[in-house]
Amino acid sequence: MRGIIAGGKPLPDSDWVLPDPLEADPDNDVVAIGADLDPATVLQGYAKGLFPMHLSQEGTMQPGQLAWWSPNPRGILPLQALRVHRSLRKSRKRFTVTCDTRFTEVMLSCQRPIEEGQWITSHFIDTYTELHQRGFAHSVEVWNQSGDLVGGLYGIELGGLFAGESMFSRERDASKVALLFLVEKLNSCGGNRILDVQWCTDHLASLGVIEIPRSDYIQRLHSVLHTDPCFG
Repeated sequence: MRGIIAGGKPLPDSDWVLPDPLEADPDNDVVAIGADLDPATVLQGYAKGLFPMHLSQEGTMQPGQLAWWSPNPRGILPLQALRVHRSLRKSRKRFTVTCDTRFTEVMLSCQRPIEEGQWITSHFIDTYTELHQRGFAHSVEVWNQSGDLVGGLYGIELGGLFAGESMFSRERDASKVALLFLVEKLNSCGGNRILDVQWCTDHLASLGVIEIPRSDYIQRLHSVLHTDPCFG
């Protein structure tokens, strides 16, 4: 697949052509099954409003076929809508925050036990680490006063899109501090931007995440792809 531009630069060519989510069943979050986790394919997916995640094997929590997802509705966090409570501002003072210093370690920390439905497989870690090395994937790390990594998040940045993939917390409010850092960084860069969180959970809704129809998300995505990236 050729000709996709993000942040003013062409994305690497992919051997696969992923479908347009606007032509998919609006009642099904899975748009396609198959293809591969080659970095070029993954970038094409994000540029089209898709992200990869394995289906669960029937009757188990083991990862099965690779699927391409476009949730309907889609969860996004408007950058001006993050709810920062007084307790979070207080907690923030206990931590030090960095970015892009421990990308793979953050991914590994986001893994869940297999019995809980682990989708961050070794193949995902290899692909996203390569995307990090190419400047498309980024991490935020939160450290306690003892110098321990206690929270963080990672995601893909394409133009003005930051697609948050996962976060973790080993101390209270550590993942929220990572999110606060990310929102402030994206805001500081200006321009038209989307912070995509895939699905809206009750926890994320309490932080300001909203749901929008798939069609609205794709329209917004197209409007931000030419924005200069913030991390790049």
